[in-house]
Amino acid sequence: MNLTKSYEFFQPEKDDTRIHIIGCGSVGSTLAENLARCGVKNMTLWDFDDVEEHNIVNQMFTQKHVGMPKVEALKDILCDINPEIKSTIDLEPKGWQGDIISGYIFLAIDSIDIRRDFVEKHMDNPYVKAVFDFRTSLTSAQHYAADWSKRKQKDILLSTMQFTHEEAAEETPVSACGITLGVATTVRLICAYGVNNYIRFTKGEGIWKFVQTDGFYGILDCFS
Repeated sequence: MNLTKSYEFFQPEKDDTRIHIIGCGSVGSTLAENLARCGVKNMTLWDFDDVEEHNIVNQMFTQKHVGMPKVEALKDILCDINPEIKSTIDLEPKGWQGDIISGYIFLAIDSIDIRRDFVEKHMDNPYVKAVFDFRTSLTSAQHYAADWSKRKQKDILLSTMQFTHEEAAEETPVSACGITLGVATTVRLICAYGVNNYIRFTKGEGIWKFVQTDGFYGILDCFS
């Protein structure tokens, strides 16, 4: 893959620690696509779901992927971007089920309960470098992150997860048919900040602990 346009800014091989993307829906697929275009190759994709037609609106999949497992469809997309990824990508088609893992973690799964369980299980895992968490609504989104070598940041991240999946669902906009509403622009906006946060961290420039944005109302706040 020719990285001439971005290589002077970011050299992905300087930190080739594996990235785990837990959840490959709207946020996870967009994160993976952004990372692949930055030259990142060592990724593990975790998701148990299949691509459905309504996913195409705000996820990276196309019509040809409908019916495929999301991890396989996303691998297909990433290999089209950079064929070298084929030998370095790992797929976990059962999703995350309590596994203890290491590296960089991108939490992009719908369930807050599973995200909280993940953080609690990995709180004392010295082999995690950083955790990046994402939450989206229709026009607004939030991104939380923690340097895993700093206990206070881990505690703060966990403290933001002290609500139930049912409570979160009450605040989530849905269609008359019960389908969660979402647009690609909101997803792409928050994912861009998340990947930039990862790049900042690998370059030793610190980490944004919290980013909130609303692309419709022109709102952006970043806190380091």
